[in-house]
Amino acid sequence: MQDILRYFPDLSAEQQTQLAALDGLYRDWNAKINVISRRDIDNLYTHHVLHSLAIAKAIRFRAGSCVLDIGTGGGFPGIPLAILFPDVHFCLIDSIGKKVRVAAAVAESIGLANVTTAHCNVVEHKDKYDFVVSRGVMPLPDLARLVRKNIAREQRNALPGGLICLKGGDLQAELQPFRRAAEQWRIADFFPDIPFFDTKQVVYVALGVGR
Repeated sequence: MQDILRYFPDLSAEQQTQLAALDGLYRDWNAKINVISRRDIDNLYTHHVLHSLAIAKAIRFRAGSCVLDIGTGGGFPGIPLAILFPDVHFCLIDSIGKKVRVAAAVAESIGLANVTTAHCNVVEHKDKYDFVVSRGVMPLPDLARLVRKNIAREQRNALPGGLICLKGGDLQAELQPFRRAAEQWRIADFFPDIPFFDTKQVVYVALGVGR
């Protein structure tokens, strides 16, 4: 939690309270449903919450935007982002029902009125959004094919609508099909003194506005 406060010093008292509540909530749910590796639960704030918030260092979603989080699991990156952007609507979906139930319960427990959840596969989900976010659920070309239908044509953010992923490792092959439609940011540049982020990136692929 200290790292989050260090890198996001302008959080409101309500946002700090919501973030602080995540530890107890996820520990409680993890005892019943394994949504985070039990070996990793002590690293919740660095490996899951701060990792999710790296997206906010790459783009500031404007009020009124809508964001789809696919393969959300227990709510990452959607729930931390929803805390940070209370004026943005987040829809969290996953094909595993018990994980979606955890995400919904956590969002309700901390009073996130800007979150909805759905137990479904992205293939079935037809609604439109400004952006789709995800935490490395599949190779970028495959993911882009699946979510292109979900990107709204209107542009209301600094970046055109598209896909924003948290990825790791060498991404040259995955990014090759997108050429100039893609951008990358090293998470280690946002959070420079945390070795966990040395090989991790935020990747954006434009899929809207003429794409």
